[in-house]
Amino acid sequence: MTKLLLSIHVLASILVVGPIAVAASMFPRYARQTAGEDGHSVGATVLLHRICSGYAIVGVAVPVFGIATGAQLGVLTDAWLLTSIVLTTIAAAILALAILPGQESMIESAAAADGTGTGDGADTKRAAARLAGLTGVFNLLWAVVVVLMIVRPGATTGA
Repeated sequence: MTKLLLSIHVLASILVVGPIAVAASMFPRYARQTAGEDGHSVGATVLLHRICSGYAIVGVAVPVFGIATGAQLGVLTDAWLLTSIVLTTIAAAILALAILPGQESMIESAAAADGTGTGDGADTKRAAARLAGLTGVFNLLWAVVVVLMIVRPGATTGA
């Protein structure tokens, strides 16, 4: 059972968090282009936001199967796992409370300025830069979680 849970956890991590990380990283670039007249960029930002928000819902499976695996292994109280849980919670909060709303706001701003040229390019660039920074932090948190899962500092279950 442990191997099955771990397999599902790792697959979910790769197949769910990976697309969020890539789509969220690409979003600011296309959002900056949207400030211009490129209609393809508007479609790209909408698609990238859909990927992020859709996969975020499915992403709940990652910690669920991770905690189930940790329970099976008897490591739920190990510092490396608790740290991973905290970092995962922070990453999820950044995604849900900052990245996704930021993307929505930029899409709405682009729609409001649709073809009128009334959008402020400087505001769009600032918002895109802020979103890129938040996405960088989100991705860095996941990278640290992956390292903790592999290295498991202080673990006594061998590796």
